[in-house]
Amino acid sequence: MSFARGDGAGQDGGMIGMRVSLCLGLMACLSLTGAPVWAGAGSLDGRTVTLNTETTSEDGALVFRSRGRTVTVGGPVEFALLPEGGLNGFDVVPVEVDIGANRIEFSYGMERGRFWDAPFNGYVLRFEVDCALFDGFAIDEAFTTMPVTPAHIRTEGGALFIDVADMEYGPEARLALDFKVSACLLG
Repeated sequence: MSFARGDGAGQDGGMIGMRVSLCLGLMACLSLTGAPVWAGAGSLDGRTVTLNTETTSEDGALVFRSRGRTVTVGGPVEFALLPEGGLNGFDVVPVEVDIGANRIEFSYGMERGRFWDAPFNGYVLRFEVDCALFDGFAIDEAFTTMPVTPAHIRTEGGALFIDVADMEYGPEARLALDFKVSACLLG
């Protein structure tokens, strides 16, 4: 499993003495499930989020942005994007996005293809918060079949950017990210 901090900085400690030992022991036991566990972390549940797909050109200019869809996290599948009719030769690849308390999963339908190769071609999830929402993330390599690395993911405040440029999609393509979410107030 890959771990990365959204801002590129290292992980901090924060608990002392016996609490640290107890917490680490609990985390070791719970991590046997395959997903990382972060004690004291916040949650994505109940947060308002807008999802867009975006593509940029070599000079950084935005050449495509899908219609934004906004939901409150907590449903079985938050987003089920379908093609929108295209613009400048670009269109949305059908995808389902399921957001949990500390996890986001992407899965694709029966259509197969390859995402356009661009400096950025991917997903932008903007959570309505006035703080840095993500303290860290991990790619669930047991679930993920796409060649996503920490270099494909960045966070800025309450925004999450996932670059899937030049990657293949299809019914076997999946991506899951686990997050350490700050205790930011719901926005």
